[in-house]
Amino acid sequence: MSPRRASHYSRRTACQVGAIAAAVVATLLPMACYQPSGGWFSTSDRGFVYISTPTRPVSITIIDTRNGEPFFHMDIPPGKQLTFKFVEGSGSGSRSEPTKMLWEVWDAKTEFGSLHNQMICPPASCRRVDVSFRPSPEDPVPDPTLIVPPEAQPESPGPGTVEGGVRTPDRPQD
Repeated sequence: MSPRRASHYSRRTACQVGAIAAAVVATLLPMACYQPSGGWFSTSDRGFVYISTPTRPVSITIIDTRNGEPFFHMDIPPGKQLTFKFVEGSGSGSRSEPTKMLWEVWDAKTEFGSLHNQMICPPASCRRVDVSFRPSPEDPVPDPTLIVPPEAQPESPGPGTVEGGVRTPDRPQD
């Protein structure tokens, strides 16, 4: 291959790789990525993530600083996270509440998803997020889908039966 063709080929390949990389970045940027640390491109409008654990149960209260009244409060269950973000200029249109708050409660360490719950709230200059911790330890809320009622549990044969296996001799006492 001549030097002229080789340089033309490498320039074209570099342009193709650059175009593919730009397309990938452009695709990933609008995705909703929520992390407690803020993620790669952390800004205040990306969203907030608070994770509650059994040893550190978290409560979130968002205060309207114009009157000192809370307009949102949640005791986050252990093992869950509260994710929320504010979208400025998308509220009711009034000057007092120009912002929409989108929020969702997910399993802890969930990084991707859509925020379905919403409410109108005060602008950024008139709200404060207060974080508090409840007394610990606090047991996680049991998942009702994991509980098997006693009548649905199969009977297990005891030791010493044919189905239950051979009975082991008792261990001598020390």
